Amino acid sequence: MLNYIKSVLENMPPSWLILTTHRLDIYNEKLAKTQFLEQFETLFKENIFDRKTLNELPTAFDYIRLGHPLSCILEWAIAKLNHLEANAVISFSSKTVPILAILRKNLLDNKNNQIIYTGELPEFLDIEILRNIYGYKFELKCVATGAEIHNFDGTTIFISQQEDVCNFNLVPNIDFFINFHSDLGSILLINGDQNENYISAIQHVRRRETIAMTPANSLETLNTLIGKSFDDKNKKREADKKIVLDLIKGITGSNTKAVLGSSGLSIQYAILMGLIHDAQENHIGKDIKIIVPTNCYGGTNDQARRVAACINNVEVVDLAVDGGMDMVQSIDEVLAKIALEDAVPYIIAEIPTNPRVEVPDLNELRDVLSAVRKTKDGEIAIDPVFILDQTFCPNVHFLGEDDVLSTVRTISFASGSKFPSGGLCTAGYCLANKKAESLMEKIEIHLQLCDNEATDLQIEILAKQLPSMNERIHDAYLNTREFVNFIKKTLPTAKINFVSDELAAMGFTPSVFSLDLPTKGNSDVEREMYKRALNHKLINLMISKIPSESKYCVSYGQLKGCYWTIPATSTQGTTKEGDKDYIARVALSPNMNLELHKMIFLEFVDGI
Repeated sequence: MLNYIKSVLENMPPSWLILTTHRLDIYNEKLAKTQFLEQFETLFKENIFDRKTLNELPTAFDYIRLGHPLSCILEWAIAKLNHLEANAVISFSSKTVPILAILRKNLLDNKNNQIIYTGELPEFLDIEILRNIYGYKFELKCVATGAEIHNFDGTTIFISQQEDVCNFNLVPNIDFFINFHSDLGSILLINGDQNENYISAIQHVRRRETIAMTPANSLETLNTLIGKSFDDKNKKREADKKIVLDLIKGITGSNTKAVLGSSGLSIQYAILMGLIHDAQENHIGKDIKIIVPTNCYGGTNDQARRVAACINNVEVVDLAVDGGMDMVQSIDEVLAKIALEDAVPYIIAEIPTNPRVEVPDLNELRDVLSAVRKTKDGEIAIDPVFILDQTFCPNVHFLGEDDVLSTVRTISFASGSKFPSGGLCTAGYCLANKKAESLMEKIEIHLQLCDNEATDLQIEILAKQLPSMNERIHDAYLNTREFVNFIKKTLPTAKINFVSDELAAMGFTPSVFSLDLPTKGNSDVEREMYKRALNHKLINLMISKIPSESKYCVSYGQLKGCYWTIPATSTQGTTKEGDKDYIARVALSPNMNLELHKMIFLEFVDGI
């Protein structure tokens, strides 16, 4: 098996190491990882490892944050060595999150935990915060190497720091083994059939609060497994980090310090837990309300609800912001209600909104966020923190001292797999304006506690890519505006959601638009079904006629190509059915054959 892996690594497709997103049309989410591994196992048995065949394997996960070919092969190999199923091994970029994932499930199941370790307790485990802020309950036990582990009424987790994270010594009475490496991440081994019901819960934590071990680190770990020494390259982390932080200041117009996370959701989780930590200290006993758009990206929606499920005084409040609903009015109504309850309001919102690409009146937004409200007892209510997802337009200035939200406690974040890296890594960043700067300390604490900071390679990629970001945003916008104008001319009955020329002049230059295609039928149901079928017809035509550029994929901000998706069946996976958007969302890049896309779109119009 190890010889086969050696041959696979020598012949692997380059995309295994560099792609962040994969095509949805060749991906079955219900068979994530398993479909890839079933066919990989067949190749293993037949000793086939040529690059062309490896490249034709089905997509393991649609997004490398969730997993990828190299993480799947690593997990498969470790499972083989320990006579387990591949789903019993899960790799993480974080050293901490596999522990948190088990503690989270047992919190909800009201089950006891003991964490066993040898030597010193890892310094990244802040016991007080895990108990007091996250609410996790556990006992700690230090044992001598090789000591017998006695039976425990609950779950036993054994953690071990070692250079060879693939080496597990399975002993009785331990439910979970976690090996972690200071640079590469961690590997969790789930021991025993009685713990099989943890697998999906742990996978979901990896999906929503962190990332899988990165392709580069998975490759390093696999090389260690087959006997190659770990290459501790000349690290430039601090130099690259300084470059990135300085670039972010210039891009955002804010002079406060940013933090860098392993993904957008890693950042968002640190923001939520940091703000909850601040509220527990400064607003003791008060309820905390996380205000979330009803139709927002599924990861954001789901993560907020998962946080609320674990902490008694935290609740999610719906916010209608899109498709004809006015964000400012909705925020005003929600904040008025929360003020009367004397609760702590945290608002998450995207500007422009996703997928309808709407921008509220920013002066009205500032005024409604700045308004002084009263509790039912006549006291001044707690002012909100506005958590702004700027992934669509990270170039717009909101945070500077003269910018529109300077008077509102505002934290901005962006997913790095989009414009910041051009799709070359998942790392994200967040920073605050001066009014919210004091909150960043808590956010950074939780980013570090979850070990969700950006990796060395991610920071190196951002240092290379951020200097050209604003130019790429501008060029991609020009392509998008031209394509939008072409669609308006050739299919005037379609409804297009995109920024106006006036908003573009203000700096809102996204390269994403949504397309509500014309429909027909004798009833609302017939018309909806016709439109949904038409969405697929358009996307299938584009990706089949222009396979080198058009992808059925959720991403945007990439360096080249054109990306198509239907939010309701991809990014809005956990959104309530009535709030989903069955429209086509299109994302263009600065480098693509726009004339060819126009020609194929015209072919589509002629076909309807």
